[in-house]
Amino acid sequence: MEAAVVRGPPLINVAAVCGSLRKGSYNRGLLRAAMEISKESVKGLNIEYVDISPLPFLNTDLEVDGTYPAEVEAFREKIQQADCYLFASPEYNYSVTGPLKNAVDWASRPPNVWADKAAAIVSAGGSFGGGRSQYHLRQSGVYLDLHFINKPEFFLNAFEKPAKFDSEGNLLDAAAKERLKEVLLSLQRFALRLRGESE
Repeated sequence: MEAAVVRGPPLINVAAVCGSLRKGSYNRGLLRAAMEISKESVKGLNIEYVDISPLPFLNTDLEVDGTYPAEVEAFREKIQQADCYLFASPEYNYSVTGPLKNAVDWASRPPNVWADKAAAIVSAGGSFGGGRSQYHLRQSGVYLDLHFINKPEFFLNAFEKPAKFDSEGNLLDAAAKERLKEVLLSLQRFALRLRGESE
């Protein structure tokens, strides 16, 4: 009699995109923490950081015969291959950052490679923890056919005491890490649902 094969949960590949280009960014620190949490305690979730810093400013003059600059093509391929997305969105002037909007727009050019995928947003910042930027990103997601999880929301006031991050932007706060884990679990469930699979 053959032994039963025990399979783990289906693999979900996550493209992680940060709206800040600064290496010590708290928002980038949230993505590093999410990657560590996924390896330690969220089976079946693989998070890859996708760097948006090489992307040129969007300019349709750079589109030639349906092709894009090499950096844009590489970025779009990473987005297309992912099952879902994790955005770390800092807040600049009550909205998303220029680099993040630029990345969103490049990947939306025909064909839109964001469409019909699950997504989640996390933010660290001042008093509202970057929350206003999330609402603007959600508005863009409506047109892009991105399906954001509704709950849990994750906003973190990075400047409250005790310190939430170390001097290099690494997340220290245990409660925030637990909340981040809940976001990842919710994203995983929603991504599987959109793929017609169960955990």
